[in-house]
Amino acid sequence: MNDQAANELLDYAGYKAISLKPYTPFFSSDTLVSQLYQIKPAEIILLYRQMAMLLESGTDIAASLDLLQQQVTNRALKKVLSEIVTEVRGGSQLSVGLEKHPKVFPSLYSRLISVGEQSGDLEMVLRQVADYMEKEIATTKQVKGALMMPAITAVIAIGVITLLIMFILPSFTGLYTSLGVELPAIAKVLITMGEKGKEHGLIITLGIVAFAAIIYFYVKTPAGRYNWDKMLLKLPLIGRVRLLSEIARFCRSISLLYHSGLPLTEIMSLAVKGSSNKVMAEALSQVHADMIKGEGLSGPMTKNKLFLPMMVQMVKVGEETGSLDTTLLAVANSYETEADDRIKTMIGLIQPTMTLVIGGIVGLIAMTLMSAMTAMYGQGF
Repeated sequence: MNDQAANELLDYAGYKAISLKPYTPFFSSDTLVSQLYQIKPAEIILLYRQMAMLLESGTDIAASLDLLQQQVTNRALKKVLSEIVTEVRGGSQLSVGLEKHPKVFPSLYSRLISVGEQSGDLEMVLRQVADYMEKEIATTKQVKGALMMPAITAVIAIGVITLLIMFILPSFTGLYTSLGVELPAIAKVLITMGEKGKEHGLIITLGIVAFAAIIYFYVKTPAGRYNWDKMLLKLPLIGRVRLLSEIARFCRSISLLYHSGLPLTEIMSLAVKGSSNKVMAEALSQVHADMIKGEGLSGPMTKNKLFLPMMVQMVKVGEETGSLDTTLLAVANSYETEADDRIKTMIGLIQPTMTLVIGGIVGLIAMTLMSAMTAMYGQGF
């Protein structure tokens, strides 16, 4: 029920509404189901493809949704489809039902499906959306893989180094002390670090957990998310890959929507909502505002360094020739290829680099022990 319906109902009962707010229960079975049975993008892609196939076979939308709902095993998705079926049987279009579930069906795709309904090419549009989502998921997985590899390797390296300093090196301390050997300065520093780590291990662990929790909750805030996304875009190596991926996704989205016949002002509004990076979303929002003033698309982009020169030039060419969808698709493919090459190069460099780092630290500890043994032999032991 919307606000207008609620006001009319209260007026009919003789009451006057002062303030209306949605009721959010402390415990919701719908929320629990959505958390336990999260809907994966792969399930939505399959849903789009199956729906396109059913529509091509002559099955109407409501019957197609009924069949798909019966086949779906995810309880959360089954519930969403049930609500969409109710909407469609009530006379609403498919896109209207999808728009009521933006977390499952983003507004960008719902609007594109609406265009397909109006043009009579719904089956083709459903396949285009599925293809687009597959490409986007593949790009996202590559970027996440590029971020996870150094993180996992760094955790392993820290674990090995901590084990050596806190447990291996201190085991030699008693031997050297009993023999009256003067340990090198590096050995003393490492041993002191190990002893302090073992002595205050719980406090250090709690401190690390507390710091991680603070960072986590800060990133959940609007300002924190913006600064986090900004930092990711400025990271060495990774930052360039993320920027290329964001721009490629943006270009592909505009190309798809522009090809469908939507006006640029609406396309930019959808692109802003569809961007997962807050820095990019803000930049696109500014471009949208300037475009409404009549400055075009390429002009406002030149004001922000986030939009790379080649992209801006191609957008300008597309505006002048009327082939914006083609030029932006070419930009998306070019940047996706560059991002893929950079990811492969980076992953290839991670293993030897971390091997050298771990080997260097282990070698330092070994040299420290050897220097202590040399000093012991020099004293006549």
